[in-house]
Amino acid sequence: MDDSPPPSDESSPTGPADATTGRRDVVVPIRLYKTITVFSTLIATACILGGFILIDAATLQVSVLRRLLLAGLEGVGLSVDQELFSAVLAIGGLSLMAAGTGVFVLSSRFRAPGMGNAQEDSDES
Repeated sequence: MDDSPPPSDESSPTGPADATTGRRDVVVPIRLYKTITVFSTLIATACILGGFILIDAATLQVSVLRRLLLAGLEGVGLSVDQELFSAVLAIGGLSLMAAGTGVFVLSSRFRAPGMGNAQEDSDES
């Protein structure tokens, strides 16, 4: 009786599910994998940076971005409470950071043909 695992089907769009996490990797052509990796990293980095900038504007009363946003709101005739404005900026910053994290996590599900999972390659039994 053969105890070796069945060979994985590289032509299928999804690989085998990991028994502990239920993770599924999507196998895509190498060109698409490179494109996904580049743009998802770019988007995730921009979201994290933008989130930190919004949190900075929420916590510092002397922030340039905060003054520009308040001037813009006053320009259209809106008067905003400072505490409410700080809360909105902070929530926006945290949301932007969460979105960047989500993009990065989702992009890690893709792999190119021939790329193995590091957990599958380990010699531990």
